[in-house]
Amino acid sequence: MDTTRAIAAFSALGQATRLDAFRKLVEAGPDGLSVGQVAHALGLKQNTASAALAVLAQAGLVANRRVGRESLYAADLTAVDGLVDFLKTDCCGGRPELCTPPNGVELAAFAMTKPKNVLFLCTGNSARSLIGEVILNAQGGNMFRAYSAGSAPKNGPHPYTLDLLKGLGHDVSGLRSKDWSEFSGKEAPQMDFVFTVCDKAATEPCPIWPGQPISAHWGVPDPVEASGSEAEKRLAFSEAYRMLRDRILAFASVPIASLDGLSLQHAVDGIGRQAGHGEPT
Repeated sequence: MDTTRAIAAFSALGQATRLDAFRKLVEAGPDGLSVGQVAHALGLKQNTASAALAVLAQAGLVANRRVGRESLYAADLTAVDGLVDFLKTDCCGGRPELCTPPNGVELAAFAMTKPKNVLFLCTGNSARSLIGEVILNAQGGNMFRAYSAGSAPKNGPHPYTLDLLKGLGHDVSGLRSKDWSEFSGKEAPQMDFVFTVCDKAATEPCPIWPGQPISAHWGVPDPVEASGSEAEKRLAFSEAYRMLRDRILAFASVPIASLDGLSLQHAVDGIGRQAGHGEPT
């Protein structure tokens, strides 16, 4: 990236609304968001969101494409890589070691000095996010500590959730539905990863987590909304479990300690897009 393009990119990101919009696009992944979705997520007027996205696009930080009658905007992470390379090459005088933090701290590795906290989010926290919490705590060994919460939690776990998990040998003692505000206070564990498991394809609202953990959307249809016989409804819970277990096993196999944050973001986004594992992000 040359100096002119770098200055344009830094200028575009140097305003709070545009920076917030870019963050939302990074969180949304490669499928992107419409102007209306960005406006809703940030509490902006649609023309304000549109103007912010136009500046980001002109700076080469976002790309847009037409899907039907809508334009979808997605963050161009290649451009972000270019900005990082520019800083290392230009601002560090071609000597990246000069920009390395003191005391041997590595910028590249997402160090596994302690278990990483992972939060699964959905709306009611009665099925999918609870299932994700239980599976990762069972499969993650000493690498992860999983939690779950909802933006509008139900009164407790769905009975079919408990039946399924107990039937598969999981410990469900203490399992409860929780409001996500429990994890936003100063005393709450700091999250390293946040995964939303609501089903965007069904226009279900997905909570957006504040701060800067690595996040991804792993959409799974809501088994609570399944219709039909009791057997068909229970099958929907089993299918949600399968989808989440497949993704969690893939996540647990990611070499976290050897990847930088951007590579990890690509990895967890890719897991959410695995064919056959629910609706695409």
